[in-house]
Amino acid sequence: MSAEHPDHPTLSPEAAQDDTPGFDLGGGELAPAGASLRAAPTPYRVLARKYRPQTFADLIGQEAMVRTLKNAFTSGRIAQAYILTGVRGVGKTTTARILARALNYEPADGPAGGGAPTLDMPVLGRHCRDIIESRHVDVQEMDAASNTGIGDIREIIEAARYKPVLARYKVFIIDEVHMLSTAAFNGLLKTLEEPPEHVKFIFATTEIRKVPVTVLSRTQRFDLRRVDAGTMARHLRGICEAEGVGIDVEALSLVARAAEGSVRDALSLLDQAIAHSGGHASGSTVHGEQVRALLGLADRGRVIDLFEALMKGDIGQALTELREQYDSGADPAVVITDLAEFTHLVTKLKIIPETADDPALVEAERIRGRDFAQKLSMRVLSRAWQMLTRGLTEVQQAAKPMQAAEMVLVRLAYASDLPTPDEALRRLRDGAGDEPATRPAPSGGGGSSGGGSAMAATATRSFSAPAFAPSAAPQAASHLSVAARGTPRPAAAPSPRPEEAPGLVLGNLSELVALAAQKRDLKLKFALENHVRPVAFEDGKLELALAPGGSPNLLQELQAKLTEWTGKRWLVALSREEGETTLAEQAKSARENLLTDVRADPLVAAVLARFPGASVVDVRTQAIDDGPPAASLDEYEMMAARDEPGLDDDLEF
Repeated sequence: MSAEHPDHPTLSPEAAQDDTPGFDLGGGELAPAGASLRAAPTPYRVLARKYRPQTFADLIGQEAMVRTLKNAFTSGRIAQAYILTGVRGVGKTTTARILARALNYEPADGPAGGGAPTLDMPVLGRHCRDIIESRHVDVQEMDAASNTGIGDIREIIEAARYKPVLARYKVFIIDEVHMLSTAAFNGLLKTLEEPPEHVKFIFATTEIRKVPVTVLSRTQRFDLRRVDAGTMARHLRGICEAEGVGIDVEALSLVARAAEGSVRDALSLLDQAIAHSGGHASGSTVHGEQVRALLGLADRGRVIDLFEALMKGDIGQALTELREQYDSGADPAVVITDLAEFTHLVTKLKIIPETADDPALVEAERIRGRDFAQKLSMRVLSRAWQMLTRGLTEVQQAAKPMQAAEMVLVRLAYASDLPTPDEALRRLRDGAGDEPATRPAPSGGGGSSGGGSAMAATATRSFSAPAFAPSAAPQAASHLSVAARGTPRPAAAPSPRPEEAPGLVLGNLSELVALAAQKRDLKLKFALENHVRPVAFEDGKLELALAPGGSPNLLQELQAKLTEWTGKRWLVALSREEGETTLAEQAKSARENLLTDVRADPLVAAVLARFPGASVVDVRTQAIDDGPPAASLDEYEMMAARDEPGLDDDLEF
């Protein structure tokens, strides 16, 4: 064959002097030694395949599983079947192949059939290469996603009857085992429970809940954990060093976080980032801004700047920063997510300061996060987290996400300037209730302060006063009995004990309702409270009128129940008179009167004036003894608004 073959360009002079016997040109032909032919380039292997673990020592983040297996192999307590579960890319199939190697490991330089199952495999054994490349005759892999029927399982059951050809064990690896049909699972059960001594099963699945309990009970289960960001970042740095690729700390952190514990996802993202930054060109380095541009993320430092502006209440700066990040390619939902993640980080730093040692954190997060953790209270951080997580749903569902994100930031910034209910009550106690707030309004960013005040005033907030405790303090004399005013709710009479049921005397409808509750007849209790208007009530005789919605069969049912419960004959008659109001109507009227009295109280009126748009939604009474102890205003509790629970002190910079 001519050396000038068009499909094989000539080598350089240095390469042409190579003394290689010849190159395989395909079709069984060999070029003569020294022919001017260029060897075909080796196909590129993606990092996820190139750096796939080959031994248990190569696995990262699965120390608990490795230790359990090592002890089991050392003591000879090897199970008949294993099931590996975990998120995608965490290493289930890879672990199954390594386990198959360990079960059949034989030193290459030893006699055939020598050795014993072991997790220590320093060099490739007699069967290792074939198992790694999925071509060993005694290690069969099956994808249950494409082989779901009972016929596929029958083939495995039939093959399990015969001893292995070369290896120690015949190993069946079934990936995505949860995809098998019910009939396939049932067909596998008997063989799985009592397999031949030369057969081992290894299952892998991402949906462990879809695997029948009968299968799980016959296997040893290992949950492969997500790899934490710090361990992932160290692993990626080692791969970059082996590949001769430069990468900065921020880029490593971004890739490790984006992978969410999946090693395969991390390596795929790293492959993509290397290509985005120039591949393996001389002097190329993967930088954080390149990874952010690739993933559509916001600058971590700018996210922290945005967080600081929000905690200061500087809405103008916050909206400007959001717009600049949006113009740089950051998605509004991603920005809100990053803010929530940083809020979570600051909260963890406040509780566990050692969190700052996480290698996945960049320097700005470590230093500024500590500073925020010292200045912000736990309730402020909790409130910010709740507002951001709720706002994220709004942004994701909004027709215009950018506008929705801006409104989330507006709410969060203005909430940072509102006092807590405790602080407001404390100011009222000290005589500052009628004075204007001395705290500066949040900056509107170039606008007048009046506009910002108007926005703050329009924020709708609702509060409830769950327990107004009586106070003997002189300054609170006008509201000593706020909780006691108004018509009390109808009180149910003491329920009769079961042994007193025979000859029981009932004097009013409330006692009858209490008896129905004691007998656990909730349907009748509801009807008595909502559909019965009493006209006359005597022991043994009940005359009533039905409210709208009442069932005509109620009278007959009530008469039978009363006769059964009291041991005497009752007469229940329907009256043409209108009768009294129902118990439910009486309770509603009493509650409305109580709310009216509470709203008229000077203290409550001052609190409502301090929080524009607030309203009292519920009042809960407490029993008042003859000699009530003195109570301060700090004992008054107010629940936070439905939209923004848990108001607390704002941050002072």
